[in-house]
Amino acid sequence: MKLLLAEDDPLLADALLQQLGRAGYAVQHAPNGAVADYLLEHQPFDIAVLDLGLPMVDGLTVLQRLRRNNPGLPVLLLSARDALDDRVAGFEAGADDYVTKPFDWPELQARLQALLRRSLPQQTALQWQGLVLEPERRRATLNGAALELSGREWSLLNLLIEQRGKVVTKDQIAATWSGEGAESGPGNTIEVYIHRLRRKLEGAGVLIRTVRGLGYLMEAETP
Repeated sequence: MKLLLAEDDPLLADALLQQLGRAGYAVQHAPNGAVADYLLEHQPFDIAVLDLGLPMVDGLTVLQRLRRNNPGLPVLLLSARDALDDRVAGFEAGADDYVTKPFDWPELQARLQALLRRSLPQQTALQWQGLVLEPERRRATLNGAALELSGREWSLLNLLIEQRGKVVTKDQIAATWSGEGAESGPGNTIEVYIHRLRRKLEGAGVLIRTVRGLGYLMEAETP
């Protein structure tokens, strides 16, 4: 996902660039409103995070201009202003969400994921080897039989299949799980869920390979 971060505070911008990068976003940074305006007009983005107090051109003006050309792009506003009038002005200008500073990274991450989920078009079934995933119904079958999966197992399998042939990092998995909540059981580490999936996918013709120091790779099982 390509994300525009428009933030003029260098310390906050640097921290967010690192966190967003680890979560799997491709981030373009705009240090002021004029740069944000230019980037939004000339580059495609999947989501934008705009600070209201941008220099040169304020965030509200950037948002208003954006909405004339791109009404569907998800936009999250950041601001130290927490008055009701400021929040209402942000939503009336076309914001999809509004987060006041200071904020915790897990909350911001969860809000971004929620905006992206709402903006994505309806997904068709994913089919690979003996597996079929129906994202809209959160249903999976293996060789025609239903796979019993917990919420996190389903999200992990969906991510691995979408990225098949590519290494999926633990940060990407954690970002995918951000809205799933806790699950009961003796262990909730990523390794535990990978182990469970490997057992459930026996006979599917696929392998989940550990790439040491990087993450996990789903690939077709060779005969």
